[in-house]
Amino acid sequence: MQIIKNPNRETWSDILKRPTQTVGDIEGIVNEIFTDVSKRGDLAIKEYTAKFDGITLESNSVTSIEIANSIQQVPEKLQDAIKQAKQNIEMFHTAQKTSKVTVETTNGVDCWQEKRPIQKVGLYIPGGTAPLFSTVLMLAIPAQIAGCKDIVLCSPPNKQGELAPEILFAAQLCGVTKIVKVGGIQAIAGLTFGTETIPKVYKVFGPGNQYVTVAKQLATKYGVAIDMPAGPSELLVVADETANASYIASDLLSQAEHGTDSQVILVSTSKDIINKVSDEVEKQLDVLPRKEIAKEAIANSKLIYVANDVTAIQMIDEYGPEHYIICCKNEDLYIDNINNAGSVFIGDYTPESAGDYASGTNHTLPTNGFSKAYSGVNLDSFMKSMTFQKISKEGLLNIGETIELMAEAEGLQAHKNAVSIRLKDLK
Repeated sequence: MQIIKNPNRETWSDILKRPTQTVGDIEGIVNEIFTDVSKRGDLAIKEYTAKFDGITLESNSVTSIEIANSIQQVPEKLQDAIKQAKQNIEMFHTAQKTSKVTVETTNGVDCWQEKRPIQKVGLYIPGGTAPLFSTVLMLAIPAQIAGCKDIVLCSPPNKQGELAPEILFAAQLCGVTKIVKVGGIQAIAGLTFGTETIPKVYKVFGPGNQYVTVAKQLATKYGVAIDMPAGPSELLVVADETANASYIASDLLSQAEHGTDSQVILVSTSKDIINKVSDEVEKQLDVLPRKEIAKEAIANSKLIYVANDVTAIQMIDEYGPEHYIICCKNEDLYIDNINNAGSVFIGDYTPESAGDYASGTNHTLPTNGFSKAYSGVNLDSFMKSMTFQKISKEGLLNIGETIELMAEAEGLQAHKNAVSIRLKDLK
């Protein structure tokens, strides 16, 4: 990992740059696949699955028999672990339910807000080098709590044309209504336009590689909402001299093993901790099964020394990390002053992987600095807030003239007339 000491503020944007391609680099192929899928549907999906996943499928729909067989392949202890994680995630997201908000803004004018579920949602579950069955829990559980009617799951098949048994187990456990063996850009295109076997949805959720991220952004041009731009994973740790170097190294490597385009950063006010973490990363990296992937990600990552807490906080807020770990004696200072982060992990015994799996918070989070404007997935992500109003005769008499004056000032006579005709009858 590259060690950087006291960088000038003018260089921060370069130092903190993500190792990702720009939308312009990827948009061409995404547009091409979207156009093809919109015209040829499942036939195009089948060809792209063969091209990118190396398997030709007779059918991309997962059957109930496949699900039943897969459940038998998941060890009982892992099933129990998934169920415990489900319980914690369910508890945290159920607590996010809010009651109806009702206000009488003026005598006779009642306004209220209620939430309704998004009826049709698509969940993208990455496969590839690490089938993320944990993401099934993170997306399907709040969708089910919200009351979404159609929950469609897409995930890329392996070379045998199958999905990981753990993905299918989690999907049936959490109320997914349809499972489709399709990944990448073509999956997002299928959910956007609908095909013979892939239902068109109203909103697409889930992380993915850079191509999936751009595909989700393109889907918004066709009237499909997305949770957020969620691309390659990233982690920033802030630490002082009291931190445990081996813990920090393990956290950095836990994110680095996600993919070669992941990024991990340590910001520290202690040169000694930086040196210790650098040594620990090399030591722990050497024994990882996914060493080559993590090694490449580590090459994109940095250990940054800064002189004081204020500078550290400013740099972290500028970066806006997806995952943010605080390992400092003055943790409240960092907690109170962070504005831009997807999810925050506090103290030596709160590894980021707890949030990835089983603490209860959601791990589908904004990356690439989007935490400055986006929240991570939560219960409200699967719902819409709708407003209602009911005005009595007294209420219209109370606000009618206000509406008339404002409508006339904007030159919208029909708006005024809609009130005036009623006031005339009331008076």
